[in-house]
Amino acid sequence: MQCPIARSLERVGEWWSILILRDASLGLTRFDEFQESLGIAPNILTRRLKVLVEAGLLERRRYSERPPRDEYVLTQAGRDFRPVLWALLAWGNKHFAPEGASVVIVDSKTGAPAEPVLVDRNSGRSLEPPAFRSAAGPAADARTRRRYPVSAGQHPDSDGAP
Repeated sequence: MQCPIARSLERVGEWWSILILRDASLGLTRFDEFQESLGIAPNILTRRLKVLVEAGLLERRRYSERPPRDEYVLTQAGRDFRPVLWALLAWGNKHFAPEGASVVIVDSKTGAPAEPVLVDRNSGRSLEPPAFRSAAGPAADARTRRRYPVSAGQHPDSDGAP
């Protein structure tokens, strides 16, 4: 599929994958660290790590030859996933944590709570409809162009959803 959301989900749509990326963004790198943190079966962890390496989100690096041991380090693509994790964290706290937030985002220097928002890098404006919407890009095929008209005001989805 041409859809960037579908392509992204193909790589990280399985929930173990997102949790592995979460733990990697917190500094975990070794198989046993991921296994202990997640309580995940070794065969599932092996498969998920392999998929994340193949997708270019993690890099596998040998740290011991005897016995052979590897660590898994975030690539640039993996590091670029952090804002997605933070958005999921904030969304989960807002909608699915009636007892209150168990994890929050804070300013590293002050400890003040932070709230993630998507902002257009060019204008600095918050990416909210109706000011912003999804549109067909230059590489869009005919099906995508039907779903996401290019001209202003023709998007079939009045709330600007992707």
